[in-house]
Amino acid sequence: MASETYSHGHHRSVVDAHAVRTAQDCAAYLLPELTSGMSVLDVGCGPGSITADFAALVAPGPVVGLDSSEDVLVSARSRAAGRGLANASFTAGNVYDLDFPDETFDIVHAHQVLQHLMDPVAALREMRRVARPGGLVAVRDADFSGMIWHPPTPELAQWMAVYQEIARGNSAEPDAGRHLLGWALEAGFTDIAPSSSNWLYAAPEERRRHADSWSERVLHSAFAEQAQERGLADRQLLERLAAGWKEWAAAPDGWFLIPCGELLLRA
Repeated sequence: MASETYSHGHHRSVVDAHAVRTAQDCAAYLLPELTSGMSVLDVGCGPGSITADFAALVAPGPVVGLDSSEDVLVSARSRAAGRGLANASFTAGNVYDLDFPDETFDIVHAHQVLQHLMDPVAALREMRRVARPGGLVAVRDADFSGMIWHPPTPELAQWMAVYQEIARGNSAEPDAGRHLLGWALEAGFTDIAPSSSNWLYAAPEERRRHADSWSERVLHSAFAEQAQERGLADRQLLERLAAGWKEWAAAPDGWFLIPCGELLLRA
């Protein structure tokens, strides 16, 4: 398989945005299934904020956060240690070749991971391998083409077009939310509970936070690097996109909705 490219990269603006995520706002569909003593593998854990929440919920059960980037795991370990979560550990690894025996975990979770992979079906099969019989594989992914915003800022439409080109140029699927069910069926799952939920950025502070993150990302993160390297945008366009995000956030009726598909897959 060709080398994977993470479309977002690990610029500080990306990691900081991911570090404020919680199990409640990202994995509410899974939380009723978690009980004390369960073992959990969190694939693509990033800075570990969701992983840490899982560790608090299933303690003393072991929770392992896995990510392909050793650098981002430094902050994940620090976060868990700061919360006194002795049952949380973190390791670098590859979702296609998980370094765990068959049937190791009660829960195998991946949040906003499959959309970035060249072969999400293979990843689902590998996640199932390490799940115990009767355990769960839980996945949640956004659907970029399903995102809606208001006011109809032209720069946000341009941002979307560039992002789609970047992601698809990495052989990834930015509209993953709508594909989750098909991927799960292809991976051989038969006991499937689909659901969906949204992220909404409409309150003033939420708008500002979302716009600040993306205005920095379009200028300084892997988004900017890949867009320029592939001739999708020059610096002038990137600066217009960043300004467009700020303009959208300043609108008192600003609204940005991100739909996400979710699946609970019984192993």
